[in-house]
Amino acid sequence: MGMPPSTATVLLSSPRESPPSSVERAIRILRVMSDGSKSRLTDIALAAGLDKATALRLLEVLERDGFVARNPQTKLFTLGPELRVLGAAALQRFDPRPVVRPSLMRLTGAFQDSVVLSIPSGSESLCIHVEEGSYPIRANYLTVGSRRPLGVGAGSLALLAWMTPAEREAVLEVMAGQLGRYPRITPALLQERIAQARERGYALLLDVVVERMGGMAVPILDADGHPVAAISITGLNDRILAREAAMAQALKREATVCQVLWSEATRPAATEPRPARKAAPRATPAPRP
Repeated sequence: MGMPPSTATVLLSSPRESPPSSVERAIRILRVMSDGSKSRLTDIALAAGLDKATALRLLEVLERDGFVARNPQTKLFTLGPELRVLGAAALQRFDPRPVVRPSLMRLTGAFQDSVVLSIPSGSESLCIHVEEGSYPIRANYLTVGSRRPLGVGAGSLALLAWMTPAEREAVLEVMAGQLGRYPRITPALLQERIAQARERGYALLLDVVVERMGGMAVPILDADGHPVAAISITGLNDRILAREAAMAQALKREATVCQVLWSEATRPAATEPRPARKAAPRATPAPRP
């Protein structure tokens, strides 16, 4: 009799996918609505890969519980107040913005182009802050709440490049079927740019996601060397290439500052030793008469 398959073999095999549950469908809807660009039922259903009837049923449930709101006149959907409560609770635990925003402001002031803060979210990067530059032509294709597959954009490429090899391999496998929207990005291109980023210490991606525009980015690493966020400067290709060395130096410097501050902000508070308890004085027996 043959040996039973190991747990790893079972997990890595590709069984027939079961239909997504209602919870998974609802999560898809919330994700596609997260950047604010999808508000019509038709657009939400299409982006979530659902038929309109199913999408409407789930949206009505989410609306009833406050996770989605619907304008009675326009019939457009937006994220509801309950998500803001959940988001605030989550950010109390992990919010790099207070630590990183001074660096974003310094970079915007130095180079006049917009600076973006992104964090990893599964196999995607999530934009959580944009510091707008003063230069008239801006790379405004990234907004707060927008998601990209890791590797699509300078910031998400920096997150991908500094993951462990096993994590990168898993992400690239997941992304294989998601690159259709980005015809200029291929697995071979990503592998090449990841190697360049590790060698240079910064990620550079130009004229790939949006024509004539791109970005340069560096990761912010935790104490174990894992990327917790990425800072990227976005703008016209010519502006980035003309100042590549200065931008790279400034980005690395600010990333170092952020890493030190992040380490201090997340360090567990030292527990002060309790003072030793003094023994109670013994009662002196009264002298006998």
